[in-house]
Amino acid sequence: MQAWPRSLRWRLLGVTALTLVVALAGAGWSLARLFQEHAAAQFEAQLQVQLDQLTALFELDPRQAPSLKSPPSDPRWHKPYSGLYWQIERLDPPSRAAGPARAAVLRSRSLWDHQLAVPDDGLARDEIHRHQIAGPDGQSLRVLERRVQFIAPPTEERGDSPADPANPAPSWRLLVAADDAALAAAVARFTGLLALFLAILGAALLAAAWVQVHLGLKPLRSLQAAVQAVRGGSAPRLNGRFPTEVEPLVQDFNRVLDQHQQVVERARHLAGNLAHAIKTPLAVMGNLANDSGIERPALARQLREQVAQVREQVDWHLSRARRSSSGLPGQATEVGPVIEGLVRVMRKVYAYREDKPDLVVETGLIDPTLRFAGEAQDLQELVGNLLDNGCKWASRRVRVQAGLVGAELHITIDDDGPGLSPEQRRAVFERGVRADERTPGSGLGLAIARETAALYGGQVSLEPSKLGGLRAELRLPAL
Repeated sequence: MQAWPRSLRWRLLGVTALTLVVALAGAGWSLARLFQEHAAAQFEAQLQVQLDQLTALFELDPRQAPSLKSPPSDPRWHKPYSGLYWQIERLDPPSRAAGPARAAVLRSRSLWDHQLAVPDDGLARDEIHRHQIAGPDGQSLRVLERRVQFIAPPTEERGDSPADPANPAPSWRLLVAADDAALAAAVARFTGLLALFLAILGAALLAAAWVQVHLGLKPLRSLQAAVQAVRGGSAPRLNGRFPTEVEPLVQDFNRVLDQHQQVVERARHLAGNLAHAIKTPLAVMGNLANDSGIERPALARQLREQVAQVREQVDWHLSRARRSSSGLPGQATEVGPVIEGLVRVMRKVYAYREDKPDLVVETGLIDPTLRFAGEAQDLQELVGNLLDNGCKWASRRVRVQAGLVGAELHITIDDDGPGLSPEQRRAVFERGVRADERTPGSGLGLAIARETAALYGGQVSLEPSKLGGLRAELRLPAL
């Protein structure tokens, strides 16, 4: 099994599991909180009903003593410590000496000998307050309270007078309480069932994620089998049907394989060409060695000629062998520094040429982000051969420019020399052909430049220059 930090399967499952835990935990907490709030609201709504019933039954008898018109209907009022209680307190008129004094004057039988102790909190008339207090038998009670006051309007028949502000009518506090243990039990039961359900749901989703990851990564096993077939030599390329997301990778890998095959084929051709090229000089040298009638000076001259031919062929094919790696992936070269370095070299080289003392080599503005998709040595050889050719034929001026045209790197070298006719422009690309035999050189520069560019899928073209001479245009792949 792969180490889990490097395994796609474990990474995907880990992220999925973490997401599920966070999502289900958040959903569980939210649902439990909503249920608790809903249950508490229902609980208080029932208490509100009981308080309204108690308020409706509460009255004062002819002696102004508090009483109930009839007993409350719920049987729990009559069972001691049943968990449902009511209580009526009298709030005496406030005095200047002390705060309001209260005493329970009526209470439900369920309270037995216990009295509800609710803190004073400035209860206004007909206002409802909520409290959480300790009740009888260690119960936790939720309490609703309301303040009521009976004010009889004056009547002329009885000769009543308006209420005396100095002696206001007494107020009454009505309390209704219920044990919230059942509420807590219901919330706990719901939370437990919810946690169990979410755990089962999470396990099911995690199993589904495992199946999904297993099926999603299955094409990678097919890709692995195709790669093993290529490595084993049973297939030259990756073959098979792959998902759309993997297909670009397969195509790029097949292009790499094709490029590698081309490199191998070039190497084979180069080896064959080299063997064929030096076979004749070697045969001549063997014949010369066996011919005892040749004088020593003539023998030495002919041997030097054949050795020179062998050396030229070896150098040529070694250069091609080195360039056969061109176009492989993962290569990138900054264009600006290469061109600037070659221009500095050419300026120094031609500064000491008596036939070109005033030669000017100039460059245009080159984008510093411009990059060539290949090796720096190949770019130096390409631009160096073309630039040297331009300096060699220029009268006084050579100009080098580089830029992007579409997705291609274009490098142009203009000179103000005599230029070439269309026939000459076609002929100079042949190996060993020179436009002017009087000019030093091997005639290989342009041929090497064209072949090297072709290895990268590029090309070299010659055309008239706006400076009056020749323009060499180099097109190469860019990054």
